[in-house]
Amino acid sequence: MLKLSDIKLDHLVAGVTGGAISTAALHPLDLIKVRLQVNDGSCHRPVYKGWIDCGRQVFATEGFVGLYKGVTPNIWGASLSWGFYFFFYNNIKSSMQGGDAKVSLGPTKHMFAAAYSGVLTLILTNPLWVAKTRMCLNYGGSTTPAYSSLPATLFAIWKTEGLRGLYKGFLPGMFGVSHGALQFMTYEELKRSYCKRKDISIDGKLSPLAYITCAALSKSVAVICTYPYQVIRSRLQEQHRPYNGVTHVIRDTYRGEGLKAFYKGVIPNLVRVTPACCITFFIYETMISHFRLQKAAS
Repeated sequence: MLKLSDIKLDHLVAGVTGGAISTAALHPLDLIKVRLQVNDGSCHRPVYKGWIDCGRQVFATEGFVGLYKGVTPNIWGASLSWGFYFFFYNNIKSSMQGGDAKVSLGPTKHMFAAAYSGVLTLILTNPLWVAKTRMCLNYGGSTTPAYSSLPATLFAIWKTEGLRGLYKGFLPGMFGVSHGALQFMTYEELKRSYCKRKDISIDGKLSPLAYITCAALSKSVAVICTYPYQVIRSRLQEQHRPYNGVTHVIRDTYRGEGLKAFYKGVIPNLVRVTPACCITFFIYETMISHFRLQKAAS
């Protein structure tokens, strides 16, 4: 059983740092992904032919600043999500291992720890994702005052929609927990397989290329398998078209745009999240190794 004194904040710090840096660097691709996800052909918003055309239109009508709409809640949401996720995941995993990092848990327990961590993280960060979506969907050169900043957006949602508004998209987000569970399980199993082949302890330090490869492969697998929930969540969270719930989104999207609509924005998403994940995991693993060396030296 994990004691209170055994809880490690190193994972929170390393996760927040990695998530903040990768998100800030690649936010424009995230904005493009969100706009493509809700691009259902409605006349009240721009129509994009693809992710490159979307980027061009945003830059042409809104300038460079337009590509960074919603960056503040995105950085807060992503950095806190990564931080909380790594924090919960590693402490839950440590509890399962009885405090011995050399104990191998296997894919089932890794997936359980990741899923449990995902639920806790989503509860804490969902309002930030709603705010990010609203800010990303401020079309045109001007910004709607209600969505001009993170505090203003959160206040506007709370004032007009209450707590329920801040937790729009929570249900598909719960389905999205499978994304993190699948990613972390795949990442851990890839690392375990690599360590076994190289005859390295499972808690040993790997090469930068090994971390990056494991992160890229695990993220790609998770995105391809679970991406539709992100489209559903974005459509629920947007301010331009009301939906009655998840089934309403699924039904209308499928009837109006077909099955391929559930993968709108997947290319810019992969272009963004794969390097973002590699940056995050590399910074995280590097910082954790540094913390361990400091602890061993003290």
